[in-house]
Amino acid sequence: MALLTPDRYFSRISSVDIDRDLLGCGRTHVLLDIDNTILTRDTHEIPRDVGMWLGRAREAGVAFCLVSNNWHDTPHRLGAELAMPVVAKAMKPLPPAFIAGMRKVGGTRRDTVVIGDQLATDVLGAHAAGLPAYMLQPLVEQDLPHTLLLRNVERVILGDRVPEPAVNIQKTEGERL
Repeated sequence: MALLTPDRYFSRISSVDIDRDLLGCGRTHVLLDIDNTILTRDTHEIPRDVGMWLGRAREAGVAFCLVSNNWHDTPHRLGAELAMPVVAKAMKPLPPAFIAGMRKVGGTRRDTVVIGDQLATDVLGAHAAGLPAYMLQPLVEQDLPHTLLLRNVERVILGDRVPEPAVNIQKTEGERL
């Protein structure tokens, strides 16, 4: 596995099919990035489709741990709101945070996947820890200045790779994706 090559690449987390892309691959534990993965950087909200996907995944038996480089109280507030354990101040891409996250949810390298929006932190860190990584496009374009610079490098590394198309995304009545 190339350190900076995501195992899968999706447009957003709600495009990850819970049955096929997680459970069907033996992935029952997810180490989940926060900023621009499940929480928008501009409004600091969880989009409706993301919240619904998290609920469906939990109902299906998937366990989550939030793993964030954030040094503010956001990870702990969000973890309390979502009833998920947290590894904050993670210093991704260093492996110890990923190992700590696996321990918090009882995961192993065989049944855990990392989901995040950055090659240099989430994908590189996952692979350095011996874990697969599902990369997402960021929820919004607004980001921290240093992250925006890294996005240019990501575009070069990803080249013409496009996110996998959404398959079997179930909508409830009146819900738009």
